[in-house]
Amino acid sequence: MSATQSTKNNPPHKSLSEINQSIDVPTDKSFFKNLLAFSGPGALVAVGYMDPGNWITSIGGGAKYGYLLLSIILLSSLIAMLLQYMSAKLGIVTQMDLAQATQHLTGKKMSFFLWIIAELAIMATDIAEVIGGAIALNLLFGIPLLYGVLLTVFDVFILLFLMKLGFRKIEAIVVLLIGVILFVFLYEVIIAQPNVPDIFKGFMPQKQVLHPGELTMSLGIIGATVMPHNLYLHSSISQSRKIDASNKQEVAKAVKFATWDSNIQLSAAFFVNCLLLILGGALFFGNGEGLGTFSSLYNALQDPNYAGSVASPLLSTLFAVALLASGQNSTITGTLTGQIVMEGFIHLKIPSWVRRLVTRLISVIPVIICAYIFGDNEAALDNLLIYSQVLLSIALPIAMVPLVYFTSSEKIMGAQFKNKKWVAILGWVATVSLCVLNIQLIIQTLFP
Repeated sequence: MSATQSTKNNPPHKSLSEINQSIDVPTDKSFFKNLLAFSGPGALVAVGYMDPGNWITSIGGGAKYGYLLLSIILLSSLIAMLLQYMSAKLGIVTQMDLAQATQHLTGKKMSFFLWIIAELAIMATDIAEVIGGAIALNLLFGIPLLYGVLLTVFDVFILLFLMKLGFRKIEAIVVLLIGVILFVFLYEVIIAQPNVPDIFKGFMPQKQVLHPGELTMSLGIIGATVMPHNLYLHSSISQSRKIDASNKQEVAKAVKFATWDSNIQLSAAFFVNCLLLILGGALFFGNGEGLGTFSSLYNALQDPNYAGSVASPLLSTLFAVALLASGQNSTITGTLTGQIVMEGFIHLKIPSWVRRLVTRLISVIPVIICAYIFGDNEAALDNLLIYSQVLLSIALPIAMVPLVYFTSSEKIMGAQFKNKKWVAILGWVATVSLCVLNIQLIIQTLFP
């Protein structure tokens, strides 16, 4: 019997103990009541797929290549749904998060190393949120970037307050912010009047994607979409619903509705990313050179030379509001994941306010240095954001490989819940493909 199996229903400590098994679920068979009760964790996961790190890539892809790369967004989203399904299932079935499960198969030294990599990945994710939030504050209120970065530290205290209100309130706020982002870009795309037949054509893979420029942008979209912290996060917060882990029927029910929740929320993220690319294609295709920063996009939305007759200050203001909402959302999930990996890999539990404050302070240090040296030069922050995405690409296999292995193992998951053969094959194909693509992305980023 493996170490993981022996602790399957008796982990050393509960993952995110303050919310673990804290939310009641219906005992009847009503589909919609159960779906509502299990809805929420998927939203926290989905925000990672529409964070500020994705925006430049998606809008830039539309500005450079029209709707050609919509098929890449579709492929990335399908892979994300597969991996997040495995992640939620791992947490529900084993009652351990991915960090705990990985720790049981490795020694202390290896676990410590993996924890460092996971922390660096979270820091890289947090850097993107800090930069996005600071730039949004600068665009909306004229706050200098350095001061905006410092203000993002206080996001931590907002999260601490929300935790006092209960995890269900956090889920509701995240869904609300997702709604704001979705509304903003849906409105802006409708105003932009894109060519609908060309949009549908963009979802069909075409040979042109293999050209060097399109390939680079495709790698950027995929590399910025699937992030390692989401796999740790989902395996933990999927355990927030109160079920009897020894009852296979209850476990099967939880897996079923967690999958529904995840796929619905990731579909919303897919829709947002499509809207971002469509907006870039409708407004800036053929006229999108130089639109590589948040400020340049903000300015272009109110410049008739770029956005034509639909250009207005309202469009640019809504863009900045959505950017701020995106940064706030991702801050919540990043700080939660920091606690998960620290407790899971090295069994270190510290007060939640210390954990979240340290995570954020470590993340803002490189941003503060960059903002202090370069002032309000946003291009410098954008370069920092790009390199943070490279670090995420390096960390991704460390999360993906154990996830697919664990969920495909009958010893760990049991015969009923292990991945079906075709699911396991798709998982390994996606893992290997993403690893190869991310290696190419790293090479192309570091050696252009």
